[in-house]
Amino acid sequence: MVDPQNVPPGVDATAPSIARVYDVFLGGKDNFAVDRQVAAAVNQIHPNGTVMAGVNRALLGRVVRFLTADVGIRQFLDLGSGLPTQGNVHQIAHAVDPTTRVVYVDNDPMVLAHGRALLADNRTTTVIMADIRRPEEILNNGEVQKFIDFSQPVGLLAFAILHHFTDEEDPAAIATTLRDAVPSGSHMGLSHFFNPGDELPEAAREAVQVEKLFTEKLGTGRFRTRAEIMSYFGDWELLEPGLVPSGDWRPDPDTVQVERTLTYETFASGVARKP
Repeated sequence: MVDPQNVPPGVDATAPSIARVYDVFLGGKDNFAVDRQVAAAVNQIHPNGTVMAGVNRALLGRVVRFLTADVGIRQFLDLGSGLPTQGNVHQIAHAVDPTTRVVYVDNDPMVLAHGRALLADNRTTTVIMADIRRPEEILNNGEVQKFIDFSQPVGLLAFAILHHFTDEEDPAAIATTLRDAVPSGSHMGLSHFFNPGDELPEAAREAVQVEKLFTEKLGTGRFRTRAEIMSYFGDWELLEPGLVPSGDWRPDPDTVQVERTLTYETFASGVARKP
């Protein structure tokens, strides 16, 4: 675990961080005691939290492989990328084509420090510190414009990030700004905390409990409805199998699947194409 006496500038080791709590769930070491306390509290309400973080991470890998190998996307904007771990976007994409360009975006200074260390010698990949609440600043960022050619299809990745925006921050408008900036043939993949409502009443009750905990400890973490999550795709064409539990999105044949009810309790996921 990270020594709280030896942290990057701008990092507060006494307050939990979204990126570091997610790192705890993924079994990482770039976190502090306060982050582990939040993760433990979530697991008390929702014992499958650690499992679902892994399911969501595996989904990211499948989406990136699909977009590179099957669709031919050669540039990605990874929004709210989090701390580097196993199976990062550039590693997956470069296994298909080493020239694929990737820009990681996060507002956590610890992500910036670790990301730059990981990518010190990488000419196709970079990381910037920016707030996704201000998407225009990301799109106009010099590093982004250096790496991303907005006249060519772009892979927009928004995994486990839009649920950290409140309704007042209007995540649908943020998604619209990003979608409008990319050309036809671009794709957007996302995962989001999901409240199934009457479809799964017990899961809905847990969603409300976990949302309350995240709001109290992190200030963010909204479990939204199917209609709310679908709005992030706008008029883009939602690809098969649609908006589904993370483990059900084009699963690998040799992967043991998590029970459908478990995946529904946390993440709904999908990929859409700009016509």
